[in-house]
Amino acid sequence: MENYSVIIRPLITEQSTHLANVKGAYSFEVNPQSNKYQIKEAIQSTYNVKVRKVRTANRAGKVRRRGRVMGQKTNWKKAIVYLEKEYHIDLF
Repeated sequence: MENYSVIIRPLITEQSTHLANVKGAYSFEVNPQSNKYQIKEAIQSTYNVKVRKVRTANRAGKVRRRGRVMGQKTNWKKAIVYLEKEYHIDLF
């Protein structure tokens, strides 16, 4: 899988900015078929940083209603990437 197809977008929330400042951890929405090794290589080559650890979580899509019709948003995968102490990513 190509590096640019692994990373979909960075997740910028209040909690993710706190994690980035305190622990050096950054959150990304990634391709659901990608594994930890592919995510690590994609982050390292895209942002020129050294990745220490990757944690992933499969997120279930929320149930939504439009009128009388019930539907579901798509499932997605979240990756939290921990960097070495001397590296950081300027997302904000």
